[in-house]
Amino acid sequence: MATYSSIKYNFTPPAATTSAQVGAGAMTLITSVDASSDSTISFVDGASSVVLDNTYKTYIFKFINIHPSAHAVFSFNGSTDAGSNYNVTKTSSATSAYHPEGGGGASYYYIESGDLAQSTGFQFLSGAVYTDNDANMGGILYIFNPSDTTFVTHFLADTQRMDYAGGQGYTNRWLLAGYFNTTSAVDAIQFKMNSGNIDAGTIKLYGIA
Repeated sequence: MATYSSIKYNFTPPAATTSAQVGAGAMTLITSVDASSDSTISFVDGASSVVLDNTYKTYIFKFINIHPSAHAVFSFNGSTDAGSNYNVTKTSSATSAYHPEGGGGASYYYIESGDLAQSTGFQFLSGAVYTDNDANMGGILYIFNPSDTTFVTHFLADTQRMDYAGGQGYTNRWLLAGYFNTTSAVDAIQFKMNSGNIDAGTIKLYGIA
């Protein structure tokens, strides 16, 4: 039976002939961690079923219902020594879009307080998340080829939180991009709030071949 691509482009994609071809590009769940008043959550290659090496070229962290114990910012950092230190030098840029529930005053802007310039500190992944019962943050973080020792390691994040200002709630999307300025393998990633604990939520780690 003719496929859409063979009709429109006179091209038929080759059939996968091996299990490796069939699985190529598939997103594989590596591990999942549920937070419960944790000061930090770490993903270290080789520990607790975590894979963060050359097995995959791209790693994705998914944040689901991240709820803080205090009005605080969710952040991350990398390690090149299996989690002994989370202090990799980073340069990044961040932008934000928000829209109030009341419908007025929407805006999109660059976040100078959210970027880093050759800093070893923790990188913000969102604005501050409130502690209201229904407040939380969700999103994704991509880490590209962290085991490579030739090039710097890039990261890209897209997160969403519900916040309050001027007596009403609003939606806030945070877009982040940057790189770990090192040619050492990044073999561990740690998450934390910049104040208080990660009260609840789930962080999932996936790999893409």
